[in-house]
Amino acid sequence: MQQTLYSGSVTVRADQTRLSPLSPKPAAAERPIYVAGEWLTTADPVSVLRPGDPGQTVAVTFHAGEAEYERAVVGALAAEKPMAVLPAYERATALRSISDGILARTGELATQLAAEAGKPIRDATTEIERGALTFRLAAEEAERQYGEVLPLDINPASRDRVGIVRRFPIGAVAAISPFNLPLGLAAHKVAPAIAAGCPVVLKPPSNAPLTMLSIAELVDQTALPPGALSVLPMTREIGDRLVTDPRFKLLSFTGSPDAGWAMKERAGKKKVVLELGSNSAAIVDEDADIVWAAERCAYGAFKYSGQLCISVQRVLVHDRVWDEFLDAFLERARALRVGDPLDPQTDIGPMISLASTERLQLWIDDAVAAGGRLLLEGSTDGVFMSPTVLTDVPASATICREEAFGPVAIVSRFSDFDAALREVNDSRFGLQAGVFTNALAHAWKAFEQLHVGNVIVNDSPTYRVDSMPFGGVKDSGVGREGLRWAIEDMTEPRMLVLTGRS
Repeated sequence: MQQTLYSGSVTVRADQTRLSPLSPKPAAAERPIYVAGEWLTTADPVSVLRPGDPGQTVAVTFHAGEAEYERAVVGALAAEKPMAVLPAYERATALRSISDGILARTGELATQLAAEAGKPIRDATTEIERGALTFRLAAEEAERQYGEVLPLDINPASRDRVGIVRRFPIGAVAAISPFNLPLGLAAHKVAPAIAAGCPVVLKPPSNAPLTMLSIAELVDQTALPPGALSVLPMTREIGDRLVTDPRFKLLSFTGSPDAGWAMKERAGKKKVVLELGSNSAAIVDEDADIVWAAERCAYGAFKYSGQLCISVQRVLVHDRVWDEFLDAFLERARALRVGDPLDPQTDIGPMISLASTERLQLWIDDAVAAGGRLLLEGSTDGVFMSPTVLTDVPASATICREEAFGPVAIVSRFSDFDAALREVNDSRFGLQAGVFTNALAHAWKAFEQLHVGNVIVNDSPTYRVDSMPFGGVKDSGVGREGLRWAIEDMTEPRMLVLTGRS
């Protein structure tokens, strides 16, 4: 029986793929923006269009202008003290209420997310469920922000002294999130900020702002103070103020490396957390479970059209299992169905824009011109791309060096595990890597030698669970997300020194 990447999917080979008509949607609704506890419209409406069908508007929302931006920042500053003194149980109650509200609206939110971001409805549903989990985990972290007792009697001058270390919220947070996980990545900024006691002003993605406006509706129903959250769709010019405004104490950005590092240079004295790009690699060792490795690498390479920072872009396969792996991997890639993201049978929806497909096709063409071979030639129809698999691509090719951010995987061979580790490290990125091996020594060696934020053993680097520290090294960013680790960045330690003298 032919296996497929997703249970319940229709198996259609790449050369048989036909794009199903996009599902009709009702007339677009008007969605106000959320500014320091108030719902506002502005004189600058913006239509949110469906990827793959730009003639169809999902909803009409509004760009925040100078006045709305200032109102949000002033509201956040006014909320700093009320948020800081809010007891842990009240922050946790609010976060659990948001989580419950997300789950209660799973179907509605998933349909909206699929429509605005072009994400297949099954993946969109998973993202909504994980968003609810993120807020629930944040509630638990709000209840366990422990301190430390530090003995100070380490010399005669400090006799009878003891220190108590406690973390305090840093203040207002500026957050900028991308289109590919409109809830998932924004939740990893908003939820820990609330847990830590920090108000946050969020710029959602311009082409997919609706999901976080829906989350703002749930925040608005809690007892959090006005200004605890603002969700402001903004032009780049207005949004850039989040980067340079000295009133924010932390900037959290997820997006492209070039944009992120430029922001860090202009951010001034505020702390900066960057979760940026990658060209993540998976190593398939000679003793790996090949069926499992092929399934998970195909999932990791082509999920959401490869538009994930931890998408599998490079697959390094041991010589002894090359043929077996390649047969299984290509079979799974060919089986994926490209089509309407609102169709439950769809595995791969549209890319976010025509510019994205054109850029990726140019990189593929350049790789072939440089000597690369197409093992699976994907087809392109506007913003829709089916999976492409390349081999023999020179290491200097753009598609090897940069982040493809599309449904393409580059496979290569190795015979020496140490050489494979060096090849993975031969990148300006270092977010996550996957290693399929049943040799404990190789797993430990990968953990010790790979220059990445996380090493995933016997799964693809696309794996993430929301409680883990997430972030990279080199050009992949600075700092870590994941609730506990994000809260550390959003708080600062303060020590009280007590002496035994009366």
